[in-house]
Amino acid sequence: MRSVFPFPSVIENNMKRLSLILLILVTASLIFGWFWWKTPTANVLAVPTNERLEYDAVDEPILPLPLTITLNEEKVLLGEKLFEDPQLSRTNLVSCASCHSLSTGGTDRLVHSLGVANRAGSINAPTVFNSGLNSKQFWDGRAESLEAQIDGPTHAFNEMDSSWPEILNKLNLSPEYREAFALLYPEGIRIDTIKDAIATFERSLSTPNSRFDRFLRGDVHALSQEERDGYRLFKDYGCSSCHQGANVGGNMFEKFGVMGNYFGDRGKPTKADLGRFNVTGDEADRHVFKVPGLRNVTLTPPYFHDGSAVTLEDAVAIMAKYQLGRRLSSVELLKITSFLKTLSGEYKGRAL
Repeated sequence: MRSVFPFPSVIENNMKRLSLILLILVTASLIFGWFWWKTPTANVLAVPTNERLEYDAVDEPILPLPLTITLNEEKVLLGEKLFEDPQLSRTNLVSCASCHSLSTGGTDRLVHSLGVANRAGSINAPTVFNSGLNSKQFWDGRAESLEAQIDGPTHAFNEMDSSWPEILNKLNLSPEYREAFALLYPEGIRIDTIKDAIATFERSLSTPNSRFDRFLRGDVHALSQEERDGYRLFKDYGCSSCHQGANVGGNMFEKFGVMGNYFGDRGKPTKADLGRFNVTGDEADRHVFKVPGLRNVTLTPPYFHDGSAVTLEDAVAIMAKYQLGRRLSSVELLKITSFLKTLSGEYKGRAL
């Protein structure tokens, strides 16, 4: 009878063929795996390691602004109308936007703003853009919120020089305002509803998607080498210890003149120079101010509470001298200011 099993020589040959095939498959898999591991995927930029670390690190002092903010759009529109309405001033000629123009970086670019009857204020107007990120409002931090801040400019003699009874009377005479408030606030036109609408609008004034934001989100090519060097200096020299967070500042207080007598060197002291001391009466708060946010900083000259720095380069050099005890070289100054220029973002989808 014929055997159903193959001869030993046939089995041996088949085993050799199978071993060879397995060896080829394993070798091919190893080669393919090596090339796959060495090739960047679509989600990883093929850049030097040191560049990738700049945005991969979880401990960056600056955060990108969110691309969107969820707010009541009807309140935003009403708040914008109030923000631009000169009826909030005694003379019906000065609005919030007079000192905080959105076309000039949220400021008026004056050393001291001009209120009713061209009365000059005592301090430089800060930008209203991204003000919703500030921990407190005003240079001296005397207002805890955007709502609380509104009393200041509407009532100040050198600003709008008005009062709530006067403002309420004017707005209640307007059918348009009465209808708009009735739709949003059951209680109608009141001090707190006016404040709520204006503050809601101000919280909408976010300026995301700057080139630096795109860099933080992973696009290392959003910045030039000079700008990346400037950011590295900004961190290495300690600027980011105060100018940090999503607004690159605005969330802490610091003495102006840590490493030198700024006010003594400048001369002509004013009450505004006392800073937070005017609020607390605490000697430790003399010459202490809220650290300003640096978003869109190239759009908001002159700089500091006294408007004494005409250019961004002047401001950086003064900060380096009096806050850090450093004298920057021209190359360092160029690199740091180049980085600061990348902080200008977009408002309503358009570059500022």
